[in-house]
Amino acid sequence: MAIPNSKQELVEAMTTTYAKLMQELACVPPALARDPVLEGQVQGTRMSVCDLLAYLVGWNELVLHWHAQLRDGKRIEDIAFPAEGFTWNALGKLAQRFYADYAELSMDDLLQRLEQAKDRLLALIDAHDDAQLYGQPWYTHYTMGRMIQFNTSSPYANARTRLRAWRKTL
Repeated sequence: MAIPNSKQELVEAMTTTYAKLMQELACVPPALARDPVLEGQVQGTRMSVCDLLAYLVGWNELVLHWHAQLRDGKRIEDIAFPAEGFTWNALGKLAQRFYADYAELSMDDLLQRLEQAKDRLLALIDAHDDAQLYGQPWYTHYTMGRMIQFNTSSPYANARTRLRAWRKTL
């Protein structure tokens, strides 16, 4: 899928990749949801389907957190990107935190939480126009739309690819 360059393309990318991911997740045997069957976010590690969902929920909710901070009056240059205590070159550690943060949730709870976050992100996108989403840099040289896409449709597509590869081994 091409990189979105407009509000409409971003919404289409998110909804399409999310729907395809949900189709793939519907085929996961519930008994295997907590087994470390997938290649992890850190080289040489393994993760479960629930960990993968925790990763997606974590990133979706993190994007919402960035925007909540802006809404509360924080300047973008004062927001800790990607998250407090983490740097862009240590995202594996952030993935591990997401796994731990959501470890107590069932697969169904994680799916529900992901859907809620995705819906809130779509509402966030709806509240902005093309110029706000793609007309100027938002974080460093990335537009707001690109930062949303980096943490929604791209990981949804990556997760689907991981799941499809694993399911072929069943």
